[in-house]
Amino acid sequence: MRRLWAPWRMDYIRDEKPKVGCLFCQKLSEGNDAENLVLHRTERAFVMMNLYPYGNGHLMVAPRRHTGDLLDLSAEEMGDVMALAQRSVSILTQALDAHGFNLGLNLGEAAGAGITEHLHVHIVPRWRADTNFMPILADVKVMPEHLQSSYEVLRPQFSSDGKG
Repeated sequence: MRRLWAPWRMDYIRDEKPKVGCLFCQKLSEGNDAENLVLHRTERAFVMMNLYPYGNGHLMVAPRRHTGDLLDLSAEEMGDVMALAQRSVSILTQALDAHGFNLGLNLGEAAGAGITEHLHVHIVPRWRADTNFMPILADVKVMPEHLQSSYEVLRPQFSSDGKG
């Protein structure tokens, strides 16, 4: 088995998980978007980078309103979430030269949701040379870019004028 050093994973494993409150709601209310990796906000939804990504450019799009129930979203909220997912795919295609994407929602603990109380869409860019889910089988995954570097590349792309 080959091993790669991934120090950010240990932070995730060891960090005390919030016992009260929602991670997404907390990060939105703090207002420090750069520190919290929030890339963009609309009236009803937002985009943020995953702090513990499956791969470079792993984004999450979520409604601003706290809900874990897809059926609870209004048409307007669903529209904002999907419009931001579509925009995210466009930006990742241009900024990171992504060749494909995995998009998904894990609704409920039984479906594998790590955060069950606030639904979110995962957007994971893929490349032709990417091995998809082979890292699970081969025990190897390379993260070629630091999260903060990715944030600095992606953040300006979410503004209408391209400047942030």
